Order: sequence, then structure tokens, then C-alpha cells
Amino acid sequence: MAGRTKKAQISVYLEPDIMDMLAHYAAQRDQSMSLIAQAAIASFLSPDSAERQEAALARRLGQIDRRLARLERDLGISTEAFATFIRFWLATTPALPEPAAQAARAKLSERYAAYTSALGRRLAKGPQLRQEIVEDVGGPEKEGGS
Repeated sequence: MAGRTKKAQISVYLEPDIMDMLAHYAAQRDQSMSLIAQAAIASFLSPDSAERQEAALARRLGQIDRRLARLERDLGISTEAFATFIRFWLATTPALPEPAAQAARAKLSERYAAYTSALGRRLAKGPQLRQEIVEDVGGPEKEGGS
């Protein structure tokens, strides 16, 4: 016990939001704020802190890269699905005779407003198409396997 030294006390001034985060973090982990602050200072002052920060940054960049790849894939699927629908629609929908075409043009703005309204509602609260596809494709397999 003679070789033990007493810990030194310092005073640190923290912004109120930093102090709140420290208190919340310490409470979540059931540790003292002093112990959390000591660990944070030791980590900051350690010689390998730059390498650890670089590794954490590399992990985050890797996650962002994977998310962007998924977004690119999803956008490609959406574009192809829309293009396929348009091709199918153009191939199967006959041209209207002129009097019917004029009546259809007259209804255009009303139908377009209804379409954009329905699209807005779906985007705001409805399930996403990719979720529905997974449920439709994976649904029977899950039920049959259970």
C-alpha cells in the first residue's frame, strides 16, 4: 500500500449540454462521471488514438459505401420496373379514336391530381414497394416452412 499514490483532482468547466451527456452516459452504464471522464481523457491522450479514430472513420465510410450501393441498386430496380411498365402499357393500350382522345385530355388534370394525391399518401404512410415484394415473395415460404 505504500507504493499507491492518491488520485489528483482537477476542475473542469463543461458546457451544460456536454455535462448532461456525461451524466446521462454515466447513469446508463452505472459508472461515476469521474471514471467516464478519466477514461475519455486517457483515450484522447493515448498514442494510438489517431489510429483508432481513423479505424472508426473507415468503418463509418464503409457503412456509407454499402448504403449507397444499396440505394444505387434500388434505384436501378425502380427504373427498370418503371420502364418495363411503360413498355407493357404502350404495347397493350390501343390508341383512342379522336373524340374519345379529346375527352381523355379533358379529364387529364383531374386524373393527374388524383394520382399525385394518392402517391403522396402512399409515400407518407404506406408500405414501400420493396417491402411488399419481400413480403409477397417471402410470405408463402415462411408460412410453408413454419
